[in-house]
Amino acid sequence: MKYFYRMKRSVIHLLVLSCMLCLLYAPRISAAPAEKNPSHLSNPDSAEAMMVEIWSDIMCPFCYLGMRKFEMALEQFGYRQDVKVVWRSFQLMPDLVTDTSMSIYQLLSDAKGIPLEHAHAMNAQVAEAGKEVGLHYDFDKVKVTNTFKAHCFLKLADESGRQQDAAALLFRAHFEEGRNIDDVPTLLALGGELGIPAEKVLSMLPPSRFAELVSRDVAEAENRAINGVPYFLFNRSQVVSGAQDPEVFLSALERMYNEKKP
Repeated sequence: MKYFYRMKRSVIHLLVLSCMLCLLYAPRISAAPAEKNPSHLSNPDSAEAMMVEIWSDIMCPFCYLGMRKFEMALEQFGYRQDVKVVWRSFQLMPDLVTDTSMSIYQLLSDAKGIPLEHAHAMNAQVAEAGKEVGLHYDFDKVKVTNTFKAHCFLKLADESGRQQDAAALLFRAHFEEGRNIDDVPTLLALGGELGIPAEKVLSMLPPSRFAELVSRDVAEAENRAINGVPYFLFNRSQVVSGAQDPEVFLSALERMYNEKKP
């Protein structure tokens, strides 16, 4: 069953901005192809096995917004301690060459074929939406960067149980602090904030096994026909697309729990 939610015109503009060159999903909760005994769950049939996988890209402002709204829902969920959140990799512009001299407005203008004024207005709408949930976008500072190394960093952080913290740090560094997340010194500094030794951060640089994990996520996204992010997959059985209101995420979490409880 699918549930459709009304969206204001401004939110539609946010979708266009966040997904850049990708086709956009209409907001929904829907059934996703089930996978029996997924390898990442030791006992997927237990009531405690609740996993939320989030396909996103660090350069996607809508993903940052979706992360915060999902966090707000998780804070209200009575069984949040039993939920495992896994960040999956998706690149909106995999061939993008890092160019810190280019503004995000110019990138959006060139990618979408729109005037710079329109790009500024769309980013302003995202910033206003972010303020409502405590985020502080500063698009004037945003650096145009390839995000592959950032995704490798997320995979590394997962090994020490700090993936959620790493995602928050990367989004903040990119959208609020104007840091170059394709820059090794930046990633070393972020690793230091998480207590990850420099040698481990250096070990995740491609080519590496972490790069292979990123590529696997991208391949699965292609297999699932995911062409817009953020994309939330709840226990491989239901999907929430886009930066929905916290109530939508909370409903999905409750449904996931009801499906898994004895």
